[in-house]
Amino acid sequence: MLIAQLTDLHVRPRGMLANRVVETNAMLERALHHVAALDPKPDAVIISGDLVDKGLLEEYNVLAELLHRHLSMPTYMVPGNHDRREAMREGLVDFPGIGSDPQFIQYTVDDLPLRLVMLDSIVPGAGHGELCPKRLDFLDRALAAQPEKPTVVVLHHPPIKCGVDFMDEINLHSADAFSAVIARHPQVERVLCGHSHRPIIKRFAGTIVQVAPSTAHQVSLALKPGVPETLIMEPPAYLLHRWTPADGLVTHQAYIGEFAGPYPFS
Repeated sequence: MLIAQLTDLHVRPRGMLANRVVETNAMLERALHHVAALDPKPDAVIISGDLVDKGLLEEYNVLAELLHRHLSMPTYMVPGNHDRREAMREGLVDFPGIGSDPQFIQYTVDDLPLRLVMLDSIVPGAGHGELCPKRLDFLDRALAAQPEKPTVVVLHHPPIKCGVDFMDEINLHSADAFSAVIARHPQVERVLCGHSHRPIIKRFAGTIVQVAPSTAHQVSLALKPGVPETLIMEPPAYLLHRWTPADGLVTHQAYIGEFAGPYPFS
């Protein structure tokens, strides 16, 4: 099976730019067209947070219209720090799992060969992520329910430090508690995140954390301490996760755009 992971869409009301410079809606539409044209088509799409930029109902309405127009496969989403739960529930009411929990936007997807645990890591009004005892309990119980089935856990905030200071300040602050839960469940094949607007990978709690790049702008690769927060228009991309029982989970990074080729090897 194939799962496409998109993240950090930052959808705006029509005609408005993100950060005054980024045409996020047009870039998302191009990304969705790219995913829809894949052959074979993905069995599902994951969107790992920051679906919209300001948490406005108008933005979620734009997102819903674009997803319905371009994608025929199931689409599973979790919120990011730019999202607002109430508006997300209202604007994306007809997407699976969005309204299944009265307090958080989190749920499991059990009918795929690879099980998904979709986890809500947001703190309203804050940039960083936290997992309270109630959310950690949900995760632990969800993983314990099917210990033999290969599983990925999806949340917005990475539980790791990547060396970009201004992003590390707003990562998942309850990473140790999260790690303790993940380590108890060896069927977790991958922890999939967004938030950092860069492709990042690291070993974590007996599995692998993988962060997807944005479908729009990227965060500058600023590994020098004290560098101010900036974005850069590096190529947009997404991750394509291929799962088979024989090969396990293999991930490709797919760039979005028109490129020369393909050319035959001579």
